[in-house]
Amino acid sequence: MAESSPLTTHVLNAADGIPAARMALSLHRLDSKLMIWAMLSVGTTNQDGRCPGLINQETFTPGMYKLRFETGSYWEGLGQPSFYPYVEVVFTISAPEQRFHIPLLMSRFSYSTYRGS
Repeated sequence: MAESSPLTTHVLNAADGIPAARMALSLHRLDSKLMIWAMLSVGTTNQDGRCPGLINQETFTPGMYKLRFETGSYWEGLGQPSFYPYVEVVFTISAPEQRFHIPLLMSRFSYSTYRGS
């Protein structure tokens, strides 16, 4: 059995009440010395709106991270215009031994997120 990621996400299309399947996303960590974002992984949400395997426990160290969701491309694929071309959720990890869940609830003109577990 593969090790589960300490960081998970779940994207929901709140306008239609369905998971946001086939949305591209990427995970980045801030290099605090150079002050630039380093891409750690890329993925696409599955039929349930989840993207397993974002990062492994060894790579998940304290620091500032961001998840970038390609929301504009998702809505374009559904033939619908949207206001946000992408959504970036930036967060700080100080206790990487914990589990973190970053859901994204979105419509074409709004989004919200929170820290789950």
